[in-house]
Amino acid sequence: MSAPDVRVSDAERQRVVSTLSTAVGEGRLTLAEADERIVSAWAARHGGELAALTADLPAPAPPVARPGRRPALFGLIALLVVIAWVLSPVPFFWPVFPLTFLAVRAVRTARPHPGPASA
Repeated sequence: MSAPDVRVSDAERQRVVSTLSTAVGEGRLTLAEADERIVSAWAARHGGELAALTADLPAPAPPVARPGRRPALFGLIALLVVIAWVLSPVPFFWPVFPLTFLAVRAVRTARPHPGPASA
C-alpha cells in the first residue's frame, strides 16, 4: 500500500475492494458496511484513506504455493528417454545428455528469482 500522503492508483483501489469483498464473504462485514467502504475506496485519493478502510480487518492470508506440473513432466520425459535407450541398439548411455539438460532447466525454473531492488 502507498504511503499515507501519496496518491493511489486504480490497482491499489481494486486491491482494497477485493479485500472488502472477501471480508463480506467471510462474514466480517455486512453488505451495507462493505458498500459504504467500496464507495469510499473508489473515491480515495491518498494511501491513508485506503488504509483506514481495511484497518479493522485481518491481513489477507499469503497465497499457498501449489506444486507445479514441471516435476511430473520432467519425470515423464526422463522415463521416455530411458525407454528409448533401452529399446535402441546403442550400448552407450546417451540419455545422460538430454537428462542433464532437463535437470539443469528444471532447477533453474524452480529456483525463486530475486525481485526488484527496493530503494
